[in-house]
Amino acid sequence: MGTTTIDEAKLEAFMGQAVTDMGAAISAPLFGIGEKLGLYKAMAHAGPLTSAEVAERAGAAERYVREWLRNQAAGGYVTYDQATDRYTLPDEHALALADEGSPFYILGAYEMIASVYSDEDKFVEAFRTGDGLGWHEHDHRLFSGVERFFKPGYRRHLVADWLPALTGVQEKLELGATVADVGCGHGASTIVMAEAFPNSRFRGFDYHAESLARAREAAEDAGVADRITFEVATAKDYPGTGYDLVCMFDCLHDMGDPVGAAAHVRQALSPTGTWMIVEPFANDLVEENLNPVGRVFYGASTVICTPASLDQEVGLALGAQAGEARLADVIRQGGFTEVRRATETPFNLVLEARP
Repeated sequence: MGTTTIDEAKLEAFMGQAVTDMGAAISAPLFGIGEKLGLYKAMAHAGPLTSAEVAERAGAAERYVREWLRNQAAGGYVTYDQATDRYTLPDEHALALADEGSPFYILGAYEMIASVYSDEDKFVEAFRTGDGLGWHEHDHRLFSGVERFFKPGYRRHLVADWLPALTGVQEKLELGATVADVGCGHGASTIVMAEAFPNSRFRGFDYHAESLARAREAAEDAGVADRITFEVATAKDYPGTGYDLVCMFDCLHDMGDPVGAAAHVRQALSPTGTWMIVEPFANDLVEENLNPVGRVFYGASTVICTPASLDQEVGLALGAQAGEARLADVIRQGGFTEVRRATETPFNLVLEARP
């Protein structure tokens, strides 16, 4: 064997990165514990607290809470004052960790990640065989985790930014429009729109009946069930024509036949209708997506999005980082002539397609 020269600085830097990733991986279930036991909420806006005070406020065992707090401090999620042996959850962090109504709330992501760990053996087998893995075949925490991960962004951006960026759509919704939300899952996006536009009527479609049952409950809880229906259907066979707006939120890339789905949207829209496609943000070149956001999305794409597409007919497997150019090509193949980027966030591409 030949002699290999090792760059000690590169090795040391990589090992530092690997240890950081180990810390993140072992901490993932601790975030879920912090949410379920109300530890973050116990600390929110309470100032510096001892481990005993946090435990008492949350109704948990102090010795476990003490170790949990040290993990959180090591990761920078809480701060530690060695002089007083007290821990503080900064107000800014509380927006992301303790306030479920905040647009910055992130803990739903860790429920989604927990589902991925549970399904590891299924992914190994899919890698070996090349077979797909349907959305319905995942651990149940994926469904609720996805809802809770995406809902804060929908509440923050959908009505305030995304819909106004579409040509003439907001005005139609205010007057009274018919809307199809395809791939609606638990209905978070559908409900946000229905709350904002009481004169419009909304139909949510998804092939996963279990998710739609949850969507109906959520619509009742939100007081908008009178203007929403949720129905089991796929992206290529949902009923209705003459829609003023068809929406797809973070799901076109999951579909086996996105071209066929685009063609069905084209048939379902009114002649002056609009298709809004919200997708994970991505640039068109791989090297432009090799960053922390791209890492998250490529990870989710590997074990959720790509397997979902491969489980369906055609199995185009666009992946969660398809990029605007590839998405626009799919949309045009489905019969649309006008496709443009309406707006964006660091996590979302919002495209507008018109016949």
